[in-house]
Amino acid sequence: MKIKRTSLLRTLLSVALGGAAVSAGAQQLADTTGYNKFRFGSYGEAVASFKDYGINRFQKEGSTKDHRNTIAIPRFTIGFDYKFTPKWVLGAEIEFEAGGTGTAVELENNENGEYETEIEKGGEVALEQLHITRLIIPEFNVRVGHQVVPVGLTNPHHEPINFFGTIRPESQTVIMPSTWHETGLTIFGTFGRGYATFDYEAMVVTGLNANGFDRDTWIASGKQGFFEADNFTSPGYVARIDWRGVQGLRTGVSFYYCRNAGSNSDKSQTYSSYGRIPVEIVTWDAQYRNKWLTARADLTYGHIGNTKAVNERNNRLPNASPYSRLTPVAKNALSYGAEIGFNFGKVFGIPKCPVLMPFTRYEYFNPQKSVAKPYTADRRLEVSKWVVGFDWFALPNLVVKADYSTRQIGTQKVFGKGNYNSENEFSIGIAYIGWFFKR
Repeated sequence: MKIKRTSLLRTLLSVALGGAAVSAGAQQLADTTGYNKFRFGSYGEAVASFKDYGINRFQKEGSTKDHRNTIAIPRFTIGFDYKFTPKWVLGAEIEFEAGGTGTAVELENNENGEYETEIEKGGEVALEQLHITRLIIPEFNVRVGHQVVPVGLTNPHHEPINFFGTIRPESQTVIMPSTWHETGLTIFGTFGRGYATFDYEAMVVTGLNANGFDRDTWIASGKQGFFEADNFTSPGYVARIDWRGVQGLRTGVSFYYCRNAGSNSDKSQTYSSYGRIPVEIVTWDAQYRNKWLTARADLTYGHIGNTKAVNERNNRLPNASPYSRLTPVAKNALSYGAEIGFNFGKVFGIPKCPVLMPFTRYEYFNPQKSVAKPYTADRRLEVSKWVVGFDWFALPNLVVKADYSTRQIGTQKVFGKGNYNSENEFSIGIAYIGWFFKR
């Protein structure tokens, strides 16, 4: 969702197929070159989908076999960087999502803590990033403000020409926020050389709010942001390290921990009698790229402690609250995926062939991998998904996409039919990214 200060240049460097996979930490130190004082850029995408399933999966047989089409502008983002000095850099980004919305939610504590919601206009406009970076030495730098949380594969590499297909991998977006951005403090850097080259990030940021945890998306809706100020009673702690000691390869692990997501709730008394609600997430991901192919893989595992408190309280939140109130919330969630794409012209030795990348992806995700008793998991949330398609880079920073996907519902089998109706769709899209002005 973002034009992270590091992201646009990193993307433009990496789409020249055959270049090394550049990690977020290393690029944060490198991308202040190429402009003297200021730069302005943008990215955006449009997607049309043709589907053979209805909108409600939670029926006896799963989704009904309806034919429907959708078209959307998932996001249009603008961003800029400004150098106060070569060592002090301001980065900012604003996103217009799905055409832009304006919904205001207030918690009226002078009216017995009632929620009040006003629909101001259609669409969503969000400040995705606003931070100041102090570059010190390659091994140690500091950033303060609103910034991307680098957990998983997609969050730190979320721009639309950084993933195959028309939508971000669902295994990375169903159980976690995407793009995940929070306010806090980061230290980052790169160290080593040769086969021992590492990048790291360590963050203290706004923690998750257990009010938003639900059956369908696990902790993804626990990201704060409904109100003018976020609760910081129990911060989130984030760490990520990437190794890139082999040309073209980047692999890394990340970790997220919030000691008590319940203490970040809208009303401090909601979970106060239940004890702590800790959240832990561990991820691994990798990318390898050369002039012939691009391959990626990812794995995410998460745990919520004391889900008894979450389930007993969340389904009793007021109707006016901005949360789904769907339970049970699982104590464990799991997702994984892998994809590979080939540079058609390079593989078949076709001179002057446009950059055409046929690809395939498999992913599995289950926001209810393990549910504490007396509740049981809903198998309709367990998804095994295949995607095949192609990305055509009409320009290095302009891509046309098409793909066909099938979701098998209620099964962990790589091949084979699920226990409920499958969900199939064909999608086409176009996306761009670029710096438009520099000085």
